[in-house]
Amino acid sequence: MNENLRKVSLIFLRKEDEILLAMKKRGFGEGFLNGIGGKQDPGETIEQTAVRECQEEIDVTPKKLGKVAVINFFFPEKPEHDQQCHVYFCEEWDGEPKETDEMRPDWVKLSEIPYEKMWNDDIIWLPKVLSGEKIEADFTFDKDDEIVDYKVQSMTIE
Repeated sequence: MNENLRKVSLIFLRKEDEILLAMKKRGFGEGFLNGIGGKQDPGETIEQTAVRECQEEIDVTPKKLGKVAVINFFFPEKPEHDQQCHVYFCEEWDGEPKETDEMRPDWVKLSEIPYEKMWNDDIIWLPKVLSGEKIEADFTFDKDDEIVDYKVQSMTIE
């Protein structure tokens, strides 16, 4: 794992045969469907970041997180976007997902995930973690946010 990258969290709420995706309404990733997450604040653990971001972005408090991936994203032409993303699944939470200024959440059937509306790396790694694999990955993007290189490997995540 690259310890020098900015740390971010990403949570996917899951229930039965559905996953919660949310349309990013502003900032980095605007216009893409994704899980819920954001940047780690000083003094927070990455799990605390995940919970706080979920509270801020969809008004839900996760109760139990299961880490499924650690993904390093590299943008050589936009190094300010480089980040290490800690990905969690959550099946227990308090509250009902609500739209905010940041995100518009929607439940999607696992068999109907609209990958064409998501970051183009999601179709590579998300099916793996949805099938129960835990992964570590590196993705490198060009100036147009297209993938130029990637590596995905199984790993044991604590």
